[in-house]
Amino acid sequence: MASAAETFRDHDHGHCVAAALAAAEAACAGRGLQLTRARKRVLEILLESHRAIGAYDLLERLVAEGRSAQPPTVYRALAFLTDQGFAHRIERLNAYIACARPGCAHDPAFLICRGCGMVAESDARQLAPAAGGFRIDSTVVEAQGLCPACQAT
Repeated sequence: MASAAETFRDHDHGHCVAAALAAAEAACAGRGLQLTRARKRVLEILLESHRAIGAYDLLERLVAEGRSAQPPTVYRALAFLTDQGFAHRIERLNAYIACARPGCAHDPAFLICRGCGMVAESDARQLAPAAGGFRIDSTVVEAQGLCPACQAT
């Protein structure tokens, strides 16, 4: 997947998708889990862009593709993907995004452009190092602002 800086500029998005799918498939195989067709399709939809997608938007996409999806199907797939670290829930947007670092232990921080809706993932430990000897075990960082392209317009 693209780094936070790459997300906000042109990059080989096909490589992002292929790398994330390969990482998810390898992780599932290594953990003895199944990346079912429904789970994989939900992940593929999340990987289509660097924008967060709501559960009901995912459901609409699946139904439009002719799949007999119901809300529980989507929520179960999202729960699996987030539990396994292949996707993240963006609290501020009540939506989901594919993980930019599947298979890597990290504390994600999200940079959300209020102009175009792009979401970039970074590592919270790199954004705000612990001070005064306090060890951070986990974080939820969602920063909203304008990406470079939206600032230029």
